Amino acid sequence: MLYSIIVLLIVSIFIIDWIPQLNTWQSRIHIGRFKSNKEWHSKVFNCSKKWLLKTPTIKLTDNNRLIIIDILKGNYKRSAIQSWQEAALVLGLSAQYKKKKDEDIKKLIEKYILTKIDDSGNWKQKINESDGVILGYALIQLHWIDQQKYKPAYDALWKLLLELKGEHETVSYKKFNTNYRYVDTIGFICPFLVEYGKQFQVPEAIDLAVKQIEEFNQFALYKDTFIPCHTYTLDTKMPVGLFGWGRGLGWYAIGLIDAWKALPSESTYKKQLESYVLKFANMAIQHQSDNGAWHWIITAKESRFDSSTTATLAWFLKQASQIMEIQKETSLASEKALAYLQQMTRRNGAVDFSQGDTKAIGVHSQEFDILPFTQGFVLRTLNI
Repeated sequence: MLYSIIVLLIVSIFIIDWIPQLNTWQSRIHIGRFKSNKEWHSKVFNCSKKWLLKTPTIKLTDNNRLIIIDILKGNYKRSAIQSWQEAALVLGLSAQYKKKKDEDIKKLIEKYILTKIDDSGNWKQKINESDGVILGYALIQLHWIDQQKYKPAYDALWKLLLELKGEHETVSYKKFNTNYRYVDTIGFICPFLVEYGKQFQVPEAIDLAVKQIEEFNQFALYKDTFIPCHTYTLDTKMPVGLFGWGRGLGWYAIGLIDAWKALPSESTYKKQLESYVLKFANMAIQHQSDNGAWHWIITAKESRFDSSTTATLAWFLKQASQIMEIQKETSLASEKALAYLQQMTRRNGAVDFSQGDTKAIGVHSQEFDILPFTQGFVLRTLNI
């Protein structure tokens, strides 16, 4: 009897390991085969819609063996990772609603909001890290809801960012590590800060968003290339980590372009951020591959292509095409990126081959799989 239980336990452990891998393998059969762009768009949308209320788990670890141990130790997933996945899906679906006026999308997003914010307008589960602020941005940019109703939730995020800022001029990524300024944080917080400041008349929030970008530009861009590093330290003002990490470019791109878009035309910061948009766009186009994608290290041609980098830069370049000076080249580069992403889309509409979550400075995932974050930005770009 004991022998049978042990055998059953061992078999179960191996099944837990192999089921995800088998599912990935079968889902890639006939990848990228769509009859038209319209069919592809529809598949991407349907997958995004399905994932909003049941978002796939994004692993903390690259480990694919004995994952039951990671699950039992609590090292398999983390809620903050899910926040930016869900935020991207909301951004993509709200863009689809804005364009298509499909009431079912509106109802779906409102249903999602009820899982996050209570009747008093406060977060049901308090957001304690900068990762989660992008979720606030996804909600505060919804044009059809009464934003005043959710002001307590937004106020809580503003308070969190002030705590993360502390006595310094910019916001740290984590409360326990205040000496680093990550490129990720630009994407996580800057669009929210601009929208919050604009909608609720808090000019200090807009000032902080611009300061976050300005200081990063001063200390964490490689010479005159406009290629960002992963992070820099406050005490030495030295860059730390990889220059040209693909999704780092994506975080910078989101923070910059969405903050620029949200600023009113009369803002004194508008032209300033536009000058950064021009420089970043020219750099990104320079490093785009012939197939439309970007490598996970954009300057290392031997590194793998990354769909999350490609999706976020496609969004950035499509938005940057509003600037007449670079309209032609940014539009073309964005279309090339979307063509690549179509080829990387599974039969069910899930965009594949995005780099997994980063473990630490200089410790980047070598898992390339689905990522709801990528899914949301592909849908968002398709609806411009």
